[in-house]
Amino acid sequence: MIFSRPQKLKDIALLVNAEIVGDANLAVTGINEINVVGEGDIVFVDHPKYYSKALDSKATVVIINKKVDCPAGKALLVTDDPFSAFNRISSQFSSRSFSQKPISDTAVIGKNTRIMPNCFIGDHVKIGDNCTIHPHVTIYDNCTIGNNVILHSGVVIGADAFYYKKRPAGYDKLLSVGTVVIEDNVEIGALSSIDRGVTDKTVIGAGTKIDNHIQVGHDTKVGKNCLFASQVGISGACIIEDDVILWGQVGVPSKIRIGKGAVLLGQSAPAKDVEGGKTYLGSPADESMKKFRELAMIRKLPELFQKL
Repeated sequence: MIFSRPQKLKDIALLVNAEIVGDANLAVTGINEINVVGEGDIVFVDHPKYYSKALDSKATVVIINKKVDCPAGKALLVTDDPFSAFNRISSQFSSRSFSQKPISDTAVIGKNTRIMPNCFIGDHVKIGDNCTIHPHVTIYDNCTIGNNVILHSGVVIGADAFYYKKRPAGYDKLLSVGTVVIEDNVEIGALSSIDRGVTDKTVIGAGTKIDNHIQVGHDTKVGKNCLFASQVGISGACIIEDDVILWGQVGVPSKIRIGKGAVLLGQSAPAKDVEGGKTYLGSPADESMKKFRELAMIRKLPELFQKL
């Protein structure tokens, strides 16, 4: 999330009651989750396992729960609860709003776009030309829909990220202040959900076709001309490159990259990044021919045991 104007670090520290390590007059331009953080951004870390990742990232400021050596050119905000501090900043600078009308007065809808009954179109939504929005579609605030897009009944665009911190009293929710961008010529099947980014955007690339009952998690970037069959589940912060095919019930864990032109056969689940241009099977997924050979060998096991 980019601030409307740069903020001085000392003002951010005052907002979250944190101690500054570094230049108090340092200018910060936004706040982002670790997977999409850039120069000028604030990021948070609250577990020693991830200290190095945050400190070595492109972030200018790191909210952290322990005093550590501050890398050159950066600053720290030290507080007992970085998670809550991050939420406080997100809430302060977010432009999220909640319309009370079925179609918000601030929504912009293109030419020849058809919106069927019982849809909800939130504040500052942009919908392009020649789209078809079927009944009971929900598009949350600040989302962008391109031209020639078809959203089937029950689609939800822009629901919050599934991102929680375990507390002694229960789960604490990380606020979602990002958005969703659906590019041109995309079709999304009935009852599918595309979650908004935590602080950035979730993207569905041009020409991609998504079947019914599919979940795409926060901050995932889906490339162009992909094809996802029913009940595919994609976790947050994944990179799905162009021309990828995911067949039914494929599950993709968070932060996985699937290379261009890869095909994952039904019920497969990669445990690590997947190289493009190949077909994969199984859980954990591996090249399909290798998996088929393994299955053939497994079928021979009873015969081999009888010979022992």
